[in-house]
Amino acid sequence: MATLYSNRRYVIFNVSELQSVDFNQVHETSVDTIRKSVDESKTFVKFDTKIVDVAQYTDEASHSTVEPIFEIQTPSSIATLTTKSQLYTREEILSILSTSDWVDSNTEI
Repeated sequence: MATLYSNRRYVIFNVSELQSVDFNQVHETSVDTIRKSVDESKTFVKFDTKIVDVAQYTDEASHSTVEPIFEIQTPSSIATLTTKSQLYTREEILSILSTSDWVDSNTEI
């Protein structure tokens, strides 16, 4: 059963690359709406992935169709970032964003 966020992915990267992000390709609307790490060196964006079939072929030896190989397609402006992390699921990014790198323990609520 697919969840609301099953195709959503998150990627962390250096703030210095923000100018490379096409905000039409991600859920954030501008440089002004992104969240930064406590030291303001990192940020992240979220986007919905597209899963594409990149290969389906017939195994010559057995003459049977081999399962297709799938690839997660990321937005082009994200794919070209040089400091990007791996792609994270919603659960994974929530765990990361709850660490001291992303939450300032000195901030009063």
